[in-house]
Amino acid sequence: MQRIGSFLVIIGLLSIVAGFFNYVPKVLIWIYQWGEPVAWAIKIGLIVVGGVLYMMSNKSSEEVTK
Repeated sequence: MQRIGSFLVIIGLLSIVAGFFNYVPKVLIWIYQWGEPVAWAIKIGLIVVGGVLYMMSNKSSEEVTK
């Protein structure tokens, strides 16, 4: 889960940064069909969900090693 979480965070951050340079990653071009505010919500959602997955898997791996 940690890899999936970090992947989601990286994709979300890259899409935000690339958006400032008028570049849309091909993976996320579909989110702009609903407009700019929804696209921003999806990008921020990717970062939040990815961060939660990363943190949850990090805690569970620490509990297993104890």
